[in-house]
Amino acid sequence: MTQAETSKHAMYPGTFDPVTNGHVDVIERASHIFGKLTVVIAKNSKKTPMFDETERLTMVREALIHLPNVYVTLHAGLVIDFARNNGVNVIIRGLRAVTDFEYEFQIALMNRKLEESITTLFMMPHEKYTYLNSSIIRELGRYGQDISEFVPPGVATLMTNKMGVMKNKMGGQS
Repeated sequence: MTQAETSKHAMYPGTFDPVTNGHVDVIERASHIFGKLTVVIAKNSKKTPMFDETERLTMVREALIHLPNVYVTLHAGLVIDFARNNGVNVIIRGLRAVTDFEYEFQIALMNRKLEESITTLFMMPHEKYTYLNSSIIRELGRYGQDISEFVPPGVATLMTNKMGVMKNKMGGQS
């Protein structure tokens, strides 16, 4: 790694509800490019998460424990504010398909308008994960499908347990 790479601090924000193997793939690759990578579990005002912040923090930390230069934290404000306040030079955003680009492009341009010293870098997951997103995983889990090939092992266990609790609370219905 060059001096420039090791001095760069990147962040990868998302709701991670739940974290998928696609997220982990992007994080692993970014961790080899940047000296420090902070995964920021962000609050999205447009989403109602299945997992609370503590559950998501635990899931993500367990999934990334093998990456010594990756840190995981929570943030409830604007991602650009986290970047400014924590010495982040680069915001990593994942793109699975062309349909993701328009939204991500708008966010990247707004972030540049708010803080032009912070760069957004788009990364694609391995092609075997391009169809994966957290919404699909939650839906599969709700219907009792095996999600173990799509998420880290701890996440699969946590989701299975959560679905069982939800079914019990609803009288056996999901």
